[in-house]
Amino acid sequence: MTITPFSSDQGWNFPPGREQKREALLRAVDSVRDVLVAESAESEANGTLTAASVNALYDSGLLALKLPEVLGGAEADPITQMEVIEALALFDSSAWLLFVGATNIGAPGAYLPDQGIEQMFPDGYVPKGAGVGAPMGVATPVPGGFKVTGRWPFGSGIRHSEWVSGGIRVDSTSGGPPEIRRVSMRTEDVTVHDNWQVAGLRGTGSCDFSVNGTFVPEYMTYVVGDPAHRGGDLYRLSRLGFVINEHMAFAIGLGRRALNATMSLAEVKSRGRESPSLIAEQPTFQRMVGECDVRLKAARALCFEVYEDAWEVAQEGSPGSDLEDANLRACAVLATDVAIDVASAAFRAGGGSALYDSSDLQRCLRDIHAAAQHFVVSDAAYEALGKMRMGSVDPL
Repeated sequence: MTITPFSSDQGWNFPPGREQKREALLRAVDSVRDVLVAESAESEANGTLTAASVNALYDSGLLALKLPEVLGGAEADPITQMEVIEALALFDSSAWLLFVGATNIGAPGAYLPDQGIEQMFPDGYVPKGAGVGAPMGVATPVPGGFKVTGRWPFGSGIRHSEWVSGGIRVDSTSGGPPEIRRVSMRTEDVTVHDNWQVAGLRGTGSCDFSVNGTFVPEYMTYVVGDPAHRGGDLYRLSRLGFVINEHMAFAIGLGRRALNATMSLAEVKSRGRESPSLIAEQPTFQRMVGECDVRLKAARALCFEVYEDAWEVAQEGSPGSDLEDANLRACAVLATDVAIDVASAAFRAGGGSALYDSSDLQRCLRDIHAAAQHFVVSDAAYEALGKMRMGSVDPL
């Protein structure tokens, strides 16, 4: 396949302090707003981000959100990450590609051995990444590495990526459980399947990708769960803890965006046959706004609270527990459920005008339902947490 070249004057300078870094990243979000909004319809129509949108995200440094500082990244703490993703989701669903791209250069940047870093980040250049965490590939050990075969669905951002990561299973020769690794490959070496014709998140270009017996050097892989080779406390979070915050923030930002959109529409649109009045003046609409507002605030507060706790654990050098992971994941499901309810209510309140592709209410409804299909925020998360709580003496 051919990768479209994207230009960049790379040279990000992220301040070291947490608050200063947060402010710089939020300014970066503001800096890309006009481009992303202007290009949004074309990205949707093309089924992948436009070159202008990719350049804006890359040049701003936002795609380096989770990359170790030693490689030129922001290495932002998980709470700052949430604020950044939420801020972008408030105006465009490319926030999905922000966190996918950031994860798929951030994780290899932290965990690949030095020889792999030399390949993926030559002369300090930070590439654009995509990938799928699920171990959908199988790998056979061969001298110097592995032969990898597999097909990974939902490769968000692969159309503009230079490197792609995927989970692989390496079968044990002793009859034990398979070893789970992540493998990084040049996007030009994988087959991209043009199957992203979908109801929501259309602009993410989340096509399947596959390889068949491709040799991957061992230094372009790492064992999931092994300590990071570089970076600080961020990479002490569990595998799930490293990514669940992304789904929380996306859902909360998108839900708030839908509510804001229907409130703006209600200020200018009337409804009622005998005595039409502005929708904004109708008690039923006002009640809906009040309920949605407080539910979004409650979900947001919970998500930030549980991640502050998880961040404290990581900073203490302790590994996250299975119970912590289950709690984080269940909170992400709650945030997604609330966002679905808010987007649905906002769409309903928008009336007939919300049906058109030009309406952001329609896009919010489609995109949050698409986001809810991700396995991280499936209902199984509630079951897992409930099972652990039933066997736990911790009443919280």
